[in-house]
Amino acid sequence: MKKLINAVPDVVKEQLEGMAAAHSDVLKVHFEPDFVYRADAPVAGKVAIISGGGSGHEPMHGGFVGMGMLDAACPGAVFTSPTPDQMYEAAKAVNSGAGVLFLVKNYTGDVLNFEMAADMAAAEGIPVQNILIDDDVAVKDSLYTAGRRGVGTTVLVEKIVGAAAEAGYNLEQCADLARKANSYGRSMGMALSSCTVPAAGKPIFELGEDEMEFGIGIHGEPGQKRMKLVPADEITEMMALEIINDKAYTRTVRELEDGQWVDKSLTDEPFKRGDKVIAFVNSMGGTPVSELYAVYRKLAQVCADNGIEIVRNLIGPYITSLEMAGMSITLLKADDEILRFWDAPVKTPGLRWGI
Repeated sequence: MKKLINAVPDVVKEQLEGMAAAHSDVLKVHFEPDFVYRADAPVAGKVAIISGGGSGHEPMHGGFVGMGMLDAACPGAVFTSPTPDQMYEAAKAVNSGAGVLFLVKNYTGDVLNFEMAADMAAAEGIPVQNILIDDDVAVKDSLYTAGRRGVGTTVLVEKIVGAAAEAGYNLEQCADLARKANSYGRSMGMALSSCTVPAAGKPIFELGEDEMEFGIGIHGEPGQKRMKLVPADEITEMMALEIINDKAYTRTVRELEDGQWVDKSLTDEPFKRGDKVIAFVNSMGGTPVSELYAVYRKLAQVCADNGIEIVRNLIGPYITSLEMAGMSITLLKADDEILRFWDAPVKTPGLRWGI
């Protein structure tokens, strides 16, 4: 294992200290429990948007804390869910009285711990809502989920809902927008190599020199299949068509209503000709941006061939898996509301425009 680390137990702490030193104008870091929060939090009258998950996916989530995006992010150990006390203390720190919206990737540990934190916050009198992100079309159930995994759409939802909160949306409006944006997004990933979690000291899986994993998750979870490596155009077309041709997807989610958990049945409608989309081509950490542009070139062609218009794009390493080589594609249907908040100013370490 070759990594720029000192001692394995100090990896996350030292990275958070570095983030705080580098971006003190935008964010602060609280330790024990660990969470990253806006330097100007709490923002009076504003709904606070909080997300989190295991470390190792940077800049998600701590790199998206700041004006126009997240008010706080809770980092767990590498590839490990944060704990309920992190989320609860973060909620207390950034709540201005307008309430807190948790954006939760659909991984079992994250789901359970965010639900516990929501209960704790509600008991404290903090208005709170919990919205699940589950956009991965590759597999319905995996090693870490019941239902689809939460992947690339997470970044887009954090940007869109963060801007809406900045513009004055109330808690219910933010929750409705998050629910809609999640239902509009679909993603798929692939890997050319594994990655090495510092605590393990060795790759989490093995791939042959001529192999790729198709449909992999952001923690190295197995995908749909392991197959021989093929050219970039073929990989991109396979992934894009899986996303574009995905059927209507119905699932049950638990959300808070008046302090009680309620099961809701939600359906994500498929893409259709004439749709406008935001296209997100993401590096898993070890794939250079130059290769992502080659992927985007083919993605744009496949979308055009299927009557789908890309109206905005995001290309780069935004949800990584440490040093894993590979990439993911996300398409998010874009209406006027979503585009307005996508284009709105944002100032975070990992995403910045319009300032």
